[in-house]
Amino acid sequence: MESTNAFFVQVALWSQVAGSVAFLIVLILLFRKYLIPAVLANQAARNAQLAEAEARRTRIQTEAAQARGEIEAADRDAAEIRNRVARVIERDHAHAVDEAKAEGERLVRNADGELERARIAARDRLRIELIEKALAKARVEAAAQVSDDVNKALVEHTVDDLARGRG
Repeated sequence: MESTNAFFVQVALWSQVAGSVAFLIVLILLFRKYLIPAVLANQAARNAQLAEAEARRTRIQTEAAQARGEIEAADRDAAEIRNRVARVIERDHAHAVDEAKAEGERLVRNADGELERARIAARDRLRIELIEKALAKARVEAAAQVSDDVNKALVEHTVDDLARGRG
C-alpha cells in the first residue's frame, strides 16, 4: 500500500504542479489579453493628456507673448500720444503767448494814440483858454487905449476890406 500511497502522493504532487502551471498559463494569458491593453490604453491616455497640456502651455505662451507685444505697442502709442499732447500744448501755449503779446502791443499802441489825442486835446484846450484870457485882457486894455474915433476907423476899414472881398 505504500507504493499505491506513494503513487497517489506523486499524482497529488504533480497535479498541484500541473494546476500551478495551468494557473500561471491562464494568468499570463489573462495578463496579456486584458491587463497589457489596459496599461497601454492608460499610457496612451496619459501621453495624450501630456501632449494636450503641452499644446495648451505653448498656446498660452504664444498668447502671452502676443499680449506682451500688444502691451508694448499700447505703451508706445501712449508715449506718442503724450508727446503729441505735449507738442500741442506747447504750440497752443506759444500761440496764446503770441496772441497776448500782440494784444498787449495793440493796447499799448491804442494807449499811445489815446495819450497823443489827449495831449492834443489838452494843448487845444490850453490854447483856447490862453486865447480867451488874452482876448479878455486885450478887450479890457483895447477899450482903455482905443478911443471911439480910432474904433470907428477900424470898423470902417474892416467893413471896406470885407466889401472888396479880401477877407
